[in-house]
Formats: sequence, structure tokens, C-alpha cells
Amino acid sequence: MKYNLIIKEIVNWLSEYSKKSKTKGFVVGISGGVDSALTSTLCAKTGLPTLCLDMPISQSNTEISRAENHINWLKSNFKNVSHKSVDLNETFNSFKSTIEDKDHSNNFLSLANTRSRLRMSTMYYFSGLYNFLVAGTGNKVEDFGIGFYTKYGDGGVDISPIADLTKTDVFEMASKLRVNHDILNAKPTDGLWDDGRTDEDQIGATYKELEWAMKNKDNNKKVEDFSGREKEVFEILIKFNSQNSHKMNPIPIFKVPEKLK
Repeated sequence: MKYNLIIKEIVNWLSEYSKKSKTKGFVVGISGGVDSALTSTLCAKTGLPTLCLDMPISQSNTEISRAENHINWLKSNFKNVSHKSVDLNETFNSFKSTIEDKDHSNNFLSLANTRSRLRMSTMYYFSGLYNFLVAGTGNKVEDFGIGFYTKYGDGGVDISPIADLTKTDVFEMASKLRVNHDILNAKPTDGLWDDGRTDEDQIGATYKELEWAMKNKDNNKKVEDFSGREKEVFEILIKFNSQNSHKMNPIPIFKVPEKLK
């Protein structure tokens, strides 16, 4: 019952925000993962035009298939859903061949983030074309726990309908909405790496573990309060939260001293 009520609240919130902002609908990037599946379904349930974009850049066939299956499921259930596929492989490869610095230690990470930023630019092209809102797909753990997203990439959005939901909440709500089982059973991944590494591979902890750590951090627990795996997970949360704080905090603005104005 709880999740049914939350679903209703989010759908109403999306509708009201679109009305107040004088926009006509939503554009959502579909990755084949549960976060984008839930977000796009919630947008579709508003009855407003919802454009689903799949934007492959060296994606695995499994990810592409999951995204296609979800979009087809949405279109069969919601008449307001449309779809465009934008192949960004050539664009990315052209950019990569022009500026790639293989000798730099951050080369691979910078290129991975570039994929996300190319997709963001694509979504805003269609957003401007149709006067749609770009709907974010980040959940609470990613957006406010560890900052696990690309600044001005998947973090560049107009509205964030699932940013106050844990990953557990996301899976529960997606299941309630009958999202395809292949998505519900897939290991979460950001899809930015050619080797198919999962979120857990990159972070070193599962989302359930991170949710536990976030609750304890909110309760003012410290690293020294734990031992073993619990201590390790808590340290992972603190490390990511600290190093990614620049994403989660407002952009610093220099204020001209009054005496100099």
C-alpha cells in the first residue's frame, strides 16, 4: 500500500510541475536499468507526452535489448509514450580520436563521463524541440549518498522524481508497476564502461549496504563505531560522500565585498 501511495504522489507531482512550468511533457533516457525504467513509467502515468530516448555508445547487446523491451512495453501500455533512438557511437568516437590523451591517468574516467554528457546534450536537444522537461533517473543513494553520477551528465536534469527513493524503494516500486523481469533481475550498472563493470564493481559495496551506511550516518554514527565489513562499508560511504561533495553541494559563488561594490 505504501508504494502505491508514493507512486500516486510522484505522478501528481510530475503533472503539477509540468503545468506550473508551462511545459508539455517529459524526455527520459532509457538505459535498460531499473532507475530509468521506473522514471519513464512514472512520467508515462501522468498522461503527458513522454519521449523515451535510447542513446547507445558501445552498449552491450544485453543492455540494448533490455532498453528496447522496456520501451516496447511502455508503448503498448501508454498511448502518450513515443520513442527515438539516437546512435552516439560515431559522435563519441570522433570526439575520442580528436582529444584522447592515453598517457593521462584520468583518461578512461574522463571519457566515461563524456558518454554521459553527450547523452545529456542529446536529451536537451529534444527537450528544447518539444518543450519537454528532462526527467532525472538518479536515486537517493546515488544522488545524495555517494554522488555516483556524472556532473552535467546524468546529473544535468530539470526534475528528479526518484531522488528521494532508495534503491530498495526503486526495485519495489518498479515491481509494483510490472516493469519487465529482465530489468528487475539485472545487476545495476551505469553503462559507461566497455568492460561491463557493475555499480558494485566500481563502488565496492552493494546498494543495500550503502543504504545501511546512510541510515547510520544520519544517526551520527562514526567509523570507529563499527568493525569488519560494516566498518569497510561505512568507510566507502564516507569516502565517496566526501570526494563527490562538489556534485551534491551548490556551486560556490564569489561574493564581491560590499566595500568594493
